[in-house]
Amino acid sequence: MQTNVLDRARAIERPTRDEMLQRTFSVQQFWSQNKDLFKDAWKEWEDSTGQTAVLDSSLYDPKLRAAVEQAWEDPTKEGAVKDLWEEVFPGVYKTQFFDPDRLDVLRDYLEGVADADIPLRPPYGISLNRGGAMLDERSEGHLGAPNFQTFYRGLMDAYMRPISRLLFPDIVGYDTQTFGFSIQWQANADTSLRAHTDASSVTLNINLNLPGEDFSGSGVRFVDRDTRQVSELTFAPGTALIHHGSVAHESMPITEGERSNFVLWLYGDDGQVPRFGGSETKLDPRARWSVPTTKGDGFAPF
Repeated sequence: MQTNVLDRARAIERPTRDEMLQRTFSVQQFWSQNKDLFKDAWKEWEDSTGQTAVLDSSLYDPKLRAAVEQAWEDPTKEGAVKDLWEEVFPGVYKTQFFDPDRLDVLRDYLEGVADADIPLRPPYGISLNRGGAMLDERSEGHLGAPNFQTFYRGLMDAYMRPISRLLFPDIVGYDTQTFGFSIQWQANADTSLRAHTDASSVTLNINLNLPGEDFSGSGVRFVDRDTRQVSELTFAPGTALIHHGSVAHESMPITEGERSNFVLWLYGDDGQVPRFGGSETKLDPRARWSVPTTKGDGFAPF
């Protein structure tokens, strides 16, 4: 009996989680050989399961959405976007990014993704993370559902890149490529992610917890390069932290509940990032609020 692509994707024998985290050659073959199958399966899943979640601009915090939309219409008014970001640690900014009252739409969609039973690749190097997935199409085994990819591209192109250029002028030219993954820390299962820097020009970390979905611990500890000052920052539902990838940071142990986040990166072609303390590129606001014509280069940090 002939089966549809969704059934075939669900039934396929897949590598173990340990094999995926160890990046064995057979795992690379698995993703490569089944790339088209999984792409078709994600499309069929959205078409056949009646996904009603609408992933659109209504998910963003109303103040941020209004300021960003205004800047795209008239880039000279971009100051309203910058004003929404508070510097909470040297070189680290925070804002309300998603609307807490709309986060359930995104979370319901992601729950459906988990239940779809289509193979997803976990983020390498985060071995204890139980619920993570790769988001960018450059990554093997990524979340290839078409509606999600449209939402993801809009987030990166319309929000993250121009905001990053506004806050960190030195990354201009090192922001042509995108990368992203999700994480889910669970108490009694995950400990922490030791101090590290990212292979990115800019990192945007967005909390996806719903109001009332509390957790304890799991703050992000930042270290100032010059003063060695350490500060631990926490997330509220829908809030985001943005910083240079070169800023050292560490996820602390979660002691109760769960924490769900998107972690999104920008960097230049072939993984290039700006030199620390490098010169800042002066851009006309109209150039800042634009989308590069550079194509994805296929390079994936992990």
